[in-house]
Amino acid sequence: MIMNEKRQMLRHFLAALAYRTQKALRGAPDNFANFEPGGGVRTPMQLVRHMASVLGYARTFFIGGEYWAEPLETFDEEVERFHQMLADLRQLLDVDTPLIDITEERMLQGPFSDAMTHAGQLAILRRLYGAPVPSENFILADVSAENLSSKQPDPVAPDAHWPSERPRPE
Repeated sequence: MIMNEKRQMLRHFLAALAYRTQKALRGAPDNFANFEPGGGVRTPMQLVRHMASVLGYARTFFIGGEYWAEPLETFDEEVERFHQMLADLRQLLDVDTPLIDITEERMLQGPFSDAMTHAGQLAILRRLYGAPVPSENFILADVSAENLSSKQPDPVAPDAHWPSERPRPE
């Protein structure tokens, strides 16, 4: 079976989401999962659960029904559920499961992009926690649509000037 270009792009986007999420979580202090920055902001554990829920919602556009991610006991379990949901979506794309009342473009602009936004929020929470995520050139990152697991490769092109002491532009 030959997969269309839109579905190939969605598969790669899911892989980029897996990579960037693990980039934000790799090396995080043990108690980061329950960090409460205040102001009604979700903890990292709540955020990862929400990401799984958003992707579960996306899955309903392939299989119907509803999805709600019930809280799990540990952060590791939440992270693994998130990665399993990525794998489930990739499988649905791989076997060309028809979409229900949505296009690939709307899937990308809606739940997939929403989940990517939350990956960025995890990185911001790391900075607020005092354990910032080192920068890298994501264009060169070893992102593979075949790897949606929590075991993502290390950066290929980390920022040589990290931590940055460069002055801020005025």
